[in-house]
Amino acid sequence: MKNNLLIVSVAGLGLVLPALASDRDDDIGRVQKATQVFQEIMRTPDKGIPQDLLEKAKCVAIIPGEEKAAFIFGGNYGKGLATCRTANGWSAPMFVAVGGGSVGFQIGASFTDVVMLFMNDHALQSLMSDKFKIGADATVAAGPVGRQAAAGTDVKLNAEILSYSRSKGVFAGASVDGAVVQADHSGDQAMYGSNVTRREILDGKVAVPQPARRLLAELAKYPAHR
Repeated sequence: MKNNLLIVSVAGLGLVLPALASDRDDDIGRVQKATQVFQEIMRTPDKGIPQDLLEKAKCVAIIPGEEKAAFIFGGNYGKGLATCRTANGWSAPMFVAVGGGSVGFQIGASFTDVVMLFMNDHALQSLMSDKFKIGADATVAAGPVGRQAAAGTDVKLNAEILSYSRSKGVFAGASVDGAVVQADHSGDQAMYGSNVTRREILDGKVAVPQPARRLLAELAKYPAHR
């Protein structure tokens, strides 16, 4: 099944993303957009991310498509956030940037939202690093879609990261093989201050900011799979 995705040249680990300037208003806007993306996707369960996969996911990353972060030829980037499960629920969001790979954040006049599920501890550890390459440092597969779509997808379920994209209203599993995920330290510092580490955020040791509570409440509808 063909996706209306822009195929771009794959950037290696040497990809240098632009300096990531951020302030608290930027962070709040990013959280709000990520919340909207997740809500809209999950409102249509027959076409959304399968519930059992969300229940098994260790972390979720959401990169909302937006014009100022359009990813076109030339190595621009998309900015988003990630949150991970802790003993007390989902963590406060950690801010990330994504560049390279085979999914464009801009297709013509349309922008692409990207959602990634991190399925095991190794994928989680990659997320805590300053930069890692999807497909090289953590295996990836296009995620299945729909209520029962996870059944019979052993190859995909063995991947460490399952990825999805939404463009022009169409949501589907999509490859982000070759994409580089980079820490957005500027975003973390703007929201939490300069003395907070990424590990502390994802381990649940940082208080959840008020703007993120709605997103975490949505994710809490999918409790950890036992």
